[in-house]
Amino acid sequence: MKEKITNNLLLKILSLIIAFLVWLIVVNADNPIMTESFVVSDVQLLNEAYIDADGKMCMQDEEQDPIRVTIRAERKVLDRISASDIRAVADLQQAVSLDTDPVMVPITAVCAGIAPEDIQVTPQNLSLHVEDKDTQEFVVNVTTNNTRPDRGYEVGTLSSNPEKIKITGPISLINKIDRVNAAIDVSDASEDVTEETEVTVIDKNGEVFSDTDMAYLNVSKVYVTARLWEVRSDVRIRAEYSGTAAEGYEAESITTTPNVITVAGSTSALEALEEQNNTIWIPADAVDISGEKSDYEEKINISDYLPEGLKLTADSSEDLFIRVNILPEGSSVCEVPTKNIIVENAPDTMQVAFDTAMIEVRVKKTSEDLEDLTEKEIQASIDLEDIEEGSHELPVEIRLPEGYELVDEVTTGVEVSRISIAEENS
Repeated sequence: MKEKITNNLLLKILSLIIAFLVWLIVVNADNPIMTESFVVSDVQLLNEAYIDADGKMCMQDEEQDPIRVTIRAERKVLDRISASDIRAVADLQQAVSLDTDPVMVPITAVCAGIAPEDIQVTPQNLSLHVEDKDTQEFVVNVTTNNTRPDRGYEVGTLSSNPEKIKITGPISLINKIDRVNAAIDVSDASEDVTEETEVTVIDKNGEVFSDTDMAYLNVSKVYVTARLWEVRSDVRIRAEYSGTAAEGYEAESITTTPNVITVAGSTSALEALEEQNNTIWIPADAVDISGEKSDYEEKINISDYLPEGLKLTADSSEDLFIRVNILPEGSSVCEVPTKNIIVENAPDTMQVAFDTAMIEVRVKKTSEDLEDLTEKEIQASIDLEDIEEGSHELPVEIRLPEGYELVDEVTTGVEVSRISIAEENS
């Protein structure tokens, strides 16, 4: 009996051992030990103060091979691991030498739940360039990135607080900086806008610094403000001139093109403009007609003559043309409507359209006792004989009453075209 029990016990122990071995085989077959590689894009530098004390900074070699971390573990463990679970570091104090270029710094990787001996890093070193650290100061240029405020408003002034910032980084990057911009969005705004924003660094080729380069720079945020001005339309332009025309000639009139503009201004500037009857005067020293014998025209930048607190609206041209009509003494200018011009020798199949509504006729009295001419007293005609279809600049024959003479020849632009009839259109 005792021998039977002993035999059964041995069989039971043997069965347990066999069962365990079978379980172990099944488990290993279902969850084998495997390896998997992960690409790590960010390697954390440790102990940067080690070189910062010498006024140095590190930049990663652009030709650095991708950092691959290979982990050996059970398949089920590997399935739960991603690249974000891996922390790769490079300790500058462990650098082989700081006197080489590039500097090679050993890389160590860790991952929760994985033994160090089951983690392999390739390549084993991080390739770095050590550069001198530099700090320079840059003025902040504020822009609106082509955003526009609400109708009836214009951006009057743009400012940054602070107006200039210091940027610290590797000397090679600092020397590439051309300007620093800060953008503010004023879309549909009807009151002043202030916001905190990051600056954009532009290199000397006009390109924006990449995120990689920006990571090496120490750049602070700024507060930018856009102050809005109200728009005032129908602002008249008046001009004066200086000097005296040549002997025997005189200035007959002065005009500007345009003669009405639209401006935006601060409250105080618009109030002052209203007190001036919404008129901006161009001073006499802007146009000098000394010694001139014919019409004189001067092109100026109107922005140079706007009172403080006023500016042209965004779509306005800055060009202003000031024209002084200079005639022989005793002469005058009459404007004749082109509709009054007689068209002679016009073919029945042709029609004429004038380029302008009026022509200028300059006349001189032969006697001071005569009165000024009116448009009805001036006869004007053009001759279409042998004129073909198309655009032409034709001489205008002027007939004046006795006692008056023509100062300048007169021409007019015309468009000669064939008359269309219903059958042709069909």
